[in-house]
Amino acid sequence: MTAMMAYNRISRWSSALGICAIVAIIRPAHADPRAVVELFTSQGCSSCPPADRIIGELAKDPSVIALSMPIDYWDYLGWKDTLADSRFSARQKAYSHMRGDRDVYTPQAVINGSAHVIGSDRASIESAIKDTDKSAGVMSVPVTMTLSGKQINVSVAAAKTPVASRGEVWICSISKSVPISIGRGENRGREITYHNVVRNLLKVGDWNGSSGNWTVPLENITRDGVDAAAVYVQDGSRDKPGPMLGAAFTSLH
Repeated sequence: MTAMMAYNRISRWSSALGICAIVAIIRPAHADPRAVVELFTSQGCSSCPPADRIIGELAKDPSVIALSMPIDYWDYLGWKDTLADSRFSARQKAYSHMRGDRDVYTPQAVINGSAHVIGSDRASIESAIKDTDKSAGVMSVPVTMTLSGKQINVSVAAAKTPVASRGEVWICSISKSVPISIGRGENRGREITYHNVVRNLLKVGDWNGSSGNWTVPLENITRDGVDAAAVYVQDGSRDKPGPMLGAAFTSLH
């Protein structure tokens, strides 16, 4: 091989690498999330720690938005859940009313706002993700969330299908990792780490199927320990929640 031939080959190879590098930079790290998994859990539930670990595993998957929603109806068993919120208990019951089965238990995982399985059953969660993904409109609406100064900008794209043509936009304040030492009750003496714990829920607005944009001041969602946010578009309403239409997640630090 002559020196000129070698130079030409190296130049072509370098150019190709340059193109690949540009593509790698501008290509999204992953596609839109395929699922929102909500775990209804309790510090006073001895069956919940395995489910809490699974949520921690799912939280590492960029294609899944995994959320812990601690409930308060087991507080009477001897340990008051330090992360519980009565709104999460109400949300879990609202899901059961919409499904018509009245099944409310812990650990319960609700997938994409429609299916529910035992939260400690990883295989069932994955199966429910695949099954709900087949439903028209579920997780079909692109949602983006960007930080700009002291505010979060939320953008929801236009509906891709008539089935997903309206919904509510909600933003969640999230603590990504919360270790708790439990002093009494069924988990007495254990330290359990809860992942992607929802600390607050705030309605951003109503979505009518057309593209929309909303601005949320950071001061409205931040509090001690909050280091991430998730936004979701859901069919129905707070009292009558339906399928998840789209969602996004971002770290705040």
